[in-house]
Amino acid sequence: MSEVAARVAQVYREDSRRILATLIRLLGDFDLAEEALHEAFFVAVERWQQDGVPDNPRAWLVSTGRFKAIDVLRRRARFKASQPLLLAQLEELEQSEWDVEDVEDDRLRLIFTCCHPALAADAQVPLTLREVCDLTTEEIARAFLSAPAAIAQRIVRAKAKIRDAKIPYQVPSLNELPERLDSVLRVIYLVFNEGYSASGGAQVTREDLTREAIRLGRLLLELLPDPEVMGLLALMLLHESRRSARSSADGELILLDDQDRKLWNAELIAEGCNLVERALTTGRFGPYCLQAAIAAVHAEAPTAGETDWEQIVGLYDVLLRAVPSPVIELNRAVAVAKRDGALAGLTLIEGILERGDLQDYHLAHSARAEFCRQLGRVEEAREAYRRALELTRQEPERRFIEGRLQELTPSNRP
Repeated sequence: MSEVAARVAQVYREDSRRILATLIRLLGDFDLAEEALHEAFFVAVERWQQDGVPDNPRAWLVSTGRFKAIDVLRRRARFKASQPLLLAQLEELEQSEWDVEDVEDDRLRLIFTCCHPALAADAQVPLTLREVCDLTTEEIARAFLSAPAAIAQRIVRAKAKIRDAKIPYQVPSLNELPERLDSVLRVIYLVFNEGYSASGGAQVTREDLTREAIRLGRLLLELLPDPEVMGLLALMLLHESRRSARSSADGELILLDDQDRKLWNAELIAEGCNLVERALTTGRFGPYCLQAAIAAVHAEAPTAGETDWEQIVGLYDVLLRAVPSPVIELNRAVAVAKRDGALAGLTLIEGILERGDLQDYHLAHSARAEFCRQLGRVEEAREAYRRALELTRQEPERRFIEGRLQELTPSNRP
């Protein structure tokens, strides 16, 4: 690969979704913007080879994409001159101007557009993850434990709704922000989660997604210094502080208890803990603040053995009352096991699974397998690990589970 081609590929990896967000705002059409984006990068490979890489590649690509879109609309207008809406769209685009300074916040504008209350609730998050973060429909489907075809249909319908209803690409006014906040926080956290623990692929984490989610969290906090925004940003920072310790140099998964805490980022921990304290002192905190408080207890423990599990279980109790959820129940069960022993945790997890919840969630079966292993219930552990392996799509997790299964084979047991 030539030096210029490598630079184009780098810009695509780092900036393509920001460029797309700006093109969507300028063009008012998701599909046209995606076509313009790819056309712009195609042109860049040839033009940058001849003219050199521009000082501001992102602005160059937005401008090139915009002109490519104008060309597309002109061609359509020649064949569909009877459609006044198409001619009006072309005229508006040709006469419009755009400011390079507007580009930086376009992803936040796009998130609010994708989370507009006019859209179906079950389409808002998938649309944002697809358009803002470039996740595939398969990745989104795994995150939602849903079928890719169903996710694709939601995304198509949401795009059509935005186009037909002319939903504006803008951050809402301060009066409108609070009622739109829950969906946006949920989206940003799902983006972070996909980066912090990738749903599939060869790596444990995707730094590009965690970094982008944190950037969006900071932007949102500037707009609205709400306790839950503080809580979400704190939660992401505290989790991100452990990222470099979560996998080995050769990409193998390292569990929390086994991580080298000297590798944790002290600066992110300090910032996250400070935000937790600020949020909790308001007395108006919610689920993100409580999750951040749990993460802070982990972060402040010098060693795994010194973790205050009593406090963590108490925080999970409060969190469950605020947001009843089988996943939170699972996390609480793990905390109870740390406090009261493996049998106590296993009893809680089996109760969740017997209800029919989390049957397709690999971490529930992994946790059950681990507690069975600790209790010497080898066959049950192997069965649960095999089920977890069937459900796991991330390669480091698969290797970890396969290693556990190998340890439990009769020839390897002491």
